Amino acid sequence: MKKPTADKLITVLGAADPRPQESLGGKGARLDELLRAGLPVPPAFCLTTELFQRFLAEVGVDVEYEPAKVRETILAAEVPADIAAAVTAAYAQLGRPRVAVRSSASKEDSAAYSFAGQHDTVLDIAGDAAVLEAVKTCWASLWSDRAVAYRDSAGAGTIAVVVQQMIDADAAGVLFTRDPISGRTDRFVVDACWGLGEGLVSGRVTSDSFLVDPAGPEVVEQNVRYKVIRCAPVGSGAVELVKVDEAFRNVPCLTEKQLFELAALAERIREHYGAEQDIEWAVRDRVLYLLQARPITTGAPQTARLSPYNDTQPTPIEHGTFWTRMDIGEIFTGVMTPLGLSFAKYYQDNVHGDCIAGTGLRDRGEMPLHMGYFQGYVYLNVSYTAHILSQSLATRDQRPFDLRFASEEIDLADYRNPYGAYPLGAAWLRSTLFWFRTAAREFRDAKPRAQRMTESRHYEYDRAHRIDLRKLGRRELHDEMRRRLAYFHDMNVGYMPYFLNAFGFYGVLETMCGAWLGAAGQGVQNHFKTRMSNLRTLEAAREVWELAQVARTQPAALEIIRTGSAADVATRLRNDAAGRAFWTAHMEPFLRENGTRAHQEMELTHPRWIDDPAYVFQMIRRYTEEGFSIGNVLGTEDDSRAAEAMRAVERLPAAKRRAVRTALSLYETCSSLRETARLAMITSIWLVREVVYEVGRRLIEAGLLRSADEVAYLDFADVLRYLAGGDPHEIVSRAKLEEARRTFQNYARLPAPPLSIIGEWDVTKSVRPLPEGARLPGLGTSPGQAVGRARIVEDLAWQADEFQLGEILVTQYTDSSWTPLFAIAGAIVTDIGSMLSHSSIVSREFRVPAVVNTKHATRVIKTGDLLMVDGDRGVVEVIDG
Repeated sequence: MKKPTADKLITVLGAADPRPQESLGGKGARLDELLRAGLPVPPAFCLTTELFQRFLAEVGVDVEYEPAKVRETILAAEVPADIAAAVTAAYAQLGRPRVAVRSSASKEDSAAYSFAGQHDTVLDIAGDAAVLEAVKTCWASLWSDRAVAYRDSAGAGTIAVVVQQMIDADAAGVLFTRDPISGRTDRFVVDACWGLGEGLVSGRVTSDSFLVDPAGPEVVEQNVRYKVIRCAPVGSGAVELVKVDEAFRNVPCLTEKQLFELAALAERIREHYGAEQDIEWAVRDRVLYLLQARPITTGAPQTARLSPYNDTQPTPIEHGTFWTRMDIGEIFTGVMTPLGLSFAKYYQDNVHGDCIAGTGLRDRGEMPLHMGYFQGYVYLNVSYTAHILSQSLATRDQRPFDLRFASEEIDLADYRNPYGAYPLGAAWLRSTLFWFRTAAREFRDAKPRAQRMTESRHYEYDRAHRIDLRKLGRRELHDEMRRRLAYFHDMNVGYMPYFLNAFGFYGVLETMCGAWLGAAGQGVQNHFKTRMSNLRTLEAAREVWELAQVARTQPAALEIIRTGSAADVATRLRNDAAGRAFWTAHMEPFLRENGTRAHQEMELTHPRWIDDPAYVFQMIRRYTEEGFSIGNVLGTEDDSRAAEAMRAVERLPAAKRRAVRTALSLYETCSSLRETARLAMITSIWLVREVVYEVGRRLIEAGLLRSADEVAYLDFADVLRYLAGGDPHEIVSRAKLEEARRTFQNYARLPAPPLSIIGEWDVTKSVRPLPEGARLPGLGTSPGQAVGRARIVEDLAWQADEFQLGEILVTQYTDSSWTPLFAIAGAIVTDIGSMLSHSSIVSREFRVPAVVNTKHATRVIKTGDLLMVDGDRGVVEVIDG
C-alpha cells in the first residue's frame, strides 16, 4: 500500500475530517474540537504524529537512545525535503503570519496528565526557516529532561506540533471553572494581565483577579492591581518584559462585557467536555480568542485554613492566639514565594531557637509554635513568644510586647494570653539566673561582637567574589552551602540580642516618659525613637547621594549613567575606560557596604543591589539633578525637636533625670549596634541566595526548570537535598512545581490578611469593600501636610526612574531598600504599616508627611491624582483625579 505523502499528514484544524487524538496530540485535538464547536480559536494547522514518525524514520533517529542523544540528533538533523515542503506549503496557506509553534504530545491535556509547560513552545516567529527550526525544537522537547521526569515511568509516546497564528495580546490570562480556593463550580476565577499570558503563567507580572458568577452574569468580586510590566514579543522567537503605559496600569485588563463573554465561552467548553476546565485566553483589538483548554487535573482544594497554625491546636489556643506580621524585622513583609516561605521555615527550624537562647532565654519553647504561615505570609506568634519571654525577669510583663505588635485591626483591652505566663518555680529561677549571666556576657561583648560581625561581613563578601560557583562540583557546592548556612545562623544569632535589647530599653524609656513626663512623654520617646531607628538605612541614602556627587565630577561616567536603560549601565561602565575607573574606585566600595540590600530580604528570589544595581543608578540620576541636595531633606538633627525633648527631661528630679539618660544611652547603643549587625545578617542571606541560584542554573541546564523564574517555586529543603547528592529528577517534580506556582498565584490574588489577627480569619467573610468617595483614612505617622501628584510604585526596580522630585509615593509597603526614594518624595502613603514601620520611621527622619495603613490606597489612587496628605490627622484626600 502506497504511503501517504507528507502533505496528507498535515491537517488544518477545524477544517478537514476529524483525526483521532493520537494523530493530533492532546493540545491539537482540543483546539480542533474547539474550532469545530464554533469557538473563537486562532487559525492553525497541525503536523500529525504520523508526520513526526516519518521524520524520525527518514532522519534515522533511534528512540531507544538516551533521551539527551535523541534530542540532540533531532535538533541537528536537516528536515527532509518532502516534509519541509509540506510544512512551508501549509504555512503559506495560513497566510504566512507571525505564528506560535506549540508542542502537542499524545498524552498532553488529558485527565491524567496536563503536561503543562513540559514541552516547548516557540512564540512570535515568521518565515519558512524559522518555522522549521521551531518545529524541530518542539519535536525534540518530547525527550527534554523535564518531560522525562514528569511522565516518570510512562513511555514517551509521540508528539504532534501545532502552528497557530500568533495573537500579540493586548491582555491575556486564564479562567478556572472551579475556584482553586473554595472549590466552588458556580464561580469562575479569571486572572488577567496586560500583554502575553506567558508573563502571568511564569509569575513575572502582576495580574488582576475576578470572580464571575456565570448565571447572572455578575462580577462577584474583583481585585484590580497596579500593573507595571507586561510580557511582549520583541523579535523573532523572543519575548521580554516591557513597561505598561502609565494610563493603563490602574485599569482592569478586562471590561465587564468581556468577562461575561469569556464566562459564556467557558460554560460552553465545560458543557462540551463534561469536566471542569483550565482555559487560556487572549484579547487583541477587543476580540476575544481562546488559546487552550485542558481539564483541571488537580484534586479538589483542601478546606481553607483559617489560622497560621500548621497543626490543629486546642480550641482556646486556636481561637485566642495573637498573630502579627507587622514589623517583624521588615524582611518577611508581604506575600512570599514558595522558596521564600520554605527558607523562612528553615530559619524557624534551624536558627530561631539559638536566637532565642542568645537573648538570655533558657527555655526555647517549641519551635513550630513561634511562627506561622497564612496565605503566603509569615506571622509571628505573639502569644507564644510573649509566654516564652516571660521566663525572663526583664520581660516578665507581657503587655509591652503585645502592644508593640498590635495593629488597629485588633483590640487588646480585654486580651488574655491563652498560653499564660511562664510558671514561677525552680525552672523560672534557673531561667532568671541564665538571663542574668547572658545579659552580663552581652554587656561585655556587645560592641566587640558588632565589630567582629562587620569584619566578617566584609571578609565573606570578598570571599564570595573570589569563588566561581559554576566551577564547583556538586559536593563542593554542598560544602559551600553548609558553610554559608552556618554563617547565616551565626549572624542571625548575633543580631537578635541587639534587636530585642533595643526593643526592651525603648520599652523602659517609654514607661519612664509616660510615668514622669505626662503628655510631653509621648513626644520625647518618639523623638528618641525616630532619632535612633534605621540609622544605617538613612546613611545608605546619603551614600547614594555622595556617589552621585562624585559622578557629577566625572562627565564621561555620568553620561553613561544618565543615558540608556538603567539595567545595562553596569555593563556599559565596565566596558568603558572612564566608566571602569569610576566603577572600580567608587561603585565597588559602595556595593561592598550596601550591595546586599534588597526588598523583603528573606525572600531569596529578590535580587540584591549587587546582583542588579539598576535601582542605584536610577537614584543617582535623580540625585544628580541640578538644585537637589540631600542636606535639604536629610540634614542634621532637628535642633528644635531635640531641644524640646531635652528640656522636658531636664525638668525631672536628678534621680529620674539620670534614669532617663541611662535608659536613653542604652537604647541608643543597642539601636546603633543593631543596625551594624543587621548588615551582616542580610549579607548572610545574600550568600545563601547565590548558591540557590547556582543550583537553579544547573537545574535549567538539566532541563528540569524552564527558566530562572521557576526557582521561586522550589522548596528550600529540596535545594538542600539536591546539594546532598539526591537524584534531581526525583527531587524536582514538575507536578510539585506546578502546584507551588498555582498556590502562589492563588495567594497573590487574594486580599492581604490583616497585619494582626486574634484567633482565626476567614478571607471569604472578611473582604473589605473599597471606601466610597475620595477620602482615605489611615494612620498618620509623620506630621505635616503635603499636596502633590501621586505616583503609584508597585515595582521599585522598574519604576524608580519614573519617580519625580516632590511626587507623593503611594505603595503597599516599604522596607530599607526604598530609603533613597524618600529623599525626593513629597509625602508617603502606604496600604499597610504602623507607627514603627519602616515607612513611618524614615518619613519622620526625612521630615515628610506620612499616612500608612490606608488599606486601599494603591487600589483607589491613580498615578497623577492630585493628593493632599495630612500626616497629623491621618487622612489622604484626592483633590483632583
